[in-house]
Amino acid sequence: MADDSSKRLTGFIGLGRMGRGMALNLCRKGFRLVVHDIDPRPVQDLVAAGARAARDVADVASEADVVITMLPHSAAVAEVIAGPAGVLASARPGTLVLDMSTVAPEVTDGVAAAAARREMGFVDAPVGRLASHADRGESLFMVGASERDFTAVRPLLEAMGTTIHHCGPPGSGTRTKLVNNYLAIVSCHLNAEALTLAQKFGLSLDKTLEVIHGTTATNGQLKIAWPTKVLRGDTEPGFTIDLAHKDLTLIVEAANAVRMPVPAAAAAREAYSLARARGYGGKDFSAMADAWCELAGAVPPRLES
Repeated sequence: MADDSSKRLTGFIGLGRMGRGMALNLCRKGFRLVVHDIDPRPVQDLVAAGARAARDVADVASEADVVITMLPHSAAVAEVIAGPAGVLASARPGTLVLDMSTVAPEVTDGVAAAAARREMGFVDAPVGRLASHADRGESLFMVGASERDFTAVRPLLEAMGTTIHHCGPPGSGTRTKLVNNYLAIVSCHLNAEALTLAQKFGLSLDKTLEVIHGTTATNGQLKIAWPTKVLRGDTEPGFTIDLAHKDLTLIVEAANAVRMPVPAAAAAREAYSLARARGYGGKDFSAMADAWCELAGAVPPRLES
């Protein structure tokens, strides 16, 4: 059960593939929720779990003590939080905004500053791990917040996840997420190229993986994620190729802003662009293996057991 923070009303805006599971975990653990999404279907799921459906963003913000947002891109975050009909326009001074989206650092900085001008707190806490972890309440959070605001949102994060890192002041969670996703997404494409090469060579996939996992060539995507996804023929999205492409764009642009060259990110972004052009955008990003095998005329890699 939640602690005294469950007596406060928590707003949750954005009930997509990640947000729905997180909000359901809050309901299950005793938090009072008012929720909103442009899609009525996940709202109905939350109402069945005990939440109240709000009419719109303003309805959430005018009532809630803490407003959580889990949105797909920078433009949505800027509009929903800081737009003319957004959270900040309707919330009371003292409201705390917790954004868990993955967005451009300048957007996080902008909404944090706008919240401060209205005497509201702001926390950025983008999410690590997959949608399946969100469903089970096992997410990882990278948090940018003052010590006071971090303490205030920690019970909520603990109800939705198992690992919480306070990375520094507002903005540091977003920037840490971009560094993490740089490695995860580029590794995913590198794996796709390597396994496609193995398929073209006619190698045993099981033996090839056994060798890789016994050397420093291995990585978390290949060792942990892929054996439950594309290598089993499952390309239903936990994190889509479209979203991977979006995050690589954020990474390249954020790096350019601090005069940091990221040629690997730029090259990987074009590889994901190619996969999207071939119709793979809505598939799990591990499906880069299938996209690359299709491109090379190779049989997609699948584990035998």
